[in-house]
Amino acid sequence: MAVVVLFSGIVQGYLTPLLPEVGLHLRIGTVGQNNIYLLSQLAFAVMTPLLSRLGDLYGHRRLLRVALAMVAGGSLLIAVRPSALTLAVGVTLQGALVGFFPLLVGILRSRAPERNRTGISLLVGVLLIAIGVGGLVAGALSERHAEAGLWTAVPVAALALAAGFVLPDSDAPRGGRFHYGAAALLTTGLLALVLVLAQGSTWGWATPRTVALAITALAVLAAWVVVERRSAHPLVSVRMLSNPRLAVVSGYTFCAAFGTIGFLGANALFLGASRSTAGYGMGLGPQAIATISLAMVTAGFAGSTLTPYLARRLGDRAALASGGGLVALGFLGMALFHDTLAQYVACALVVGLATGLFESITRTLSAEVVEEHETALAVGINELALSLGAAIGAAVIGAFFAAHALRGTTRIAESGYLWGWGACACAALVGMALALRYPSARGADTTYVLQPAQGGELA
Repeated sequence: MAVVVLFSGIVQGYLTPLLPEVGLHLRIGTVGQNNIYLLSQLAFAVMTPLLSRLGDLYGHRRLLRVALAMVAGGSLLIAVRPSALTLAVGVTLQGALVGFFPLLVGILRSRAPERNRTGISLLVGVLLIAIGVGGLVAGALSERHAEAGLWTAVPVAALALAAGFVLPDSDAPRGGRFHYGAAALLTTGLLALVLVLAQGSTWGWATPRTVALAITALAVLAAWVVVERRSAHPLVSVRMLSNPRLAVVSGYTFCAAFGTIGFLGANALFLGASRSTAGYGMGLGPQAIATISLAMVTAGFAGSTLTPYLARRLGDRAALASGGGLVALGFLGMALFHDTLAQYVACALVVGLATGLFESITRTLSAEVVEEHETALAVGINELALSLGAAIGAAVIGAFFAAHALRGTTRIAESGYLWGWGACACAALVGMALALRYPSARGADTTYVLQPAQGGELA
């Protein structure tokens, strides 16, 4: 499982830093590079619920092997024949990596339930470290030739495929049918929603195109809910969406991801800004920025491995609230103390620590609050909340930057960062408030299973 998650982290970490240099070499402009990134986000949103549900229906190991083959094929295609077309197809296939974690947790909960919490915390830690290492390795390989870094994921892909064939399958009960109509509605609604979030700042949030697409997304998703409630074989059970524990965990995940993941791009911009020209920043180069990012994910690894201990000592609710509090503390620290590199890095490490904690505890709880045959889908819903939180966080921060751009230049005023840090801290505090509403008791190893709702009751 760790090898599979290592592959996922490498794929998530290696391509984005290479896009500017590779795009220049392949004559792909800024708009084209942005469209490639957008394709990956759309693929993440669509494949998360579909792969998770198919895994619950037809077997977690079977769908994991399919997802591994898709991601490995996309990685090989990008490396062998890099072009605008192969990059677009490759990142779309790589989007299947969002199914890795839900499917792995489905196997883990079924085959080794006593190791569910420590196993998930270890996998989250490996994922975070791999994301940081992927960027560093790809950057080192690309120093002499831009396209050499595109091979970073290929050797790891071979190891992950081998791991997928030796993993045991889950023995969770299966059954039911795949609802193609609901899948089409959900896919259309998520595509429209992610497109609005990704392109809203570029198109303008008040333009007719943005408003029309946002209304379409909401209308299609509302129609999807109606269809699911009337279906004998729903794609995503409405009862699951009304599960108060899963709702709290998913809402908390959204709020925590808003800042911890949504601010990653802006974090690199601040570290790279020159104080002599912008009036703020650290003036660091790509290698130094990558090193600080690696330090953040190392802190995340520590937070992830500490999570089971904290949950046992303090309880699930306190562990959730601690993650939100640490995220808020880190961003408030950035807003108040960002004049020196030591101050800023200390605050960034707090955010990194909180990232590991929240990603571990939310994936654990989302698996435990549903029946075993719905494990992958519940974790998939949490993954989708994480992706949407990160996308909306990045969009909001981008809007602040656009509003505080210095007239006649491409530079951002320091006030834009202050508003961004403040927004991230506020979102984390909202998540902390949600965490305090989580029904938890001491003795965090308890596995909560919600009984089926009677008579279609909704919370």
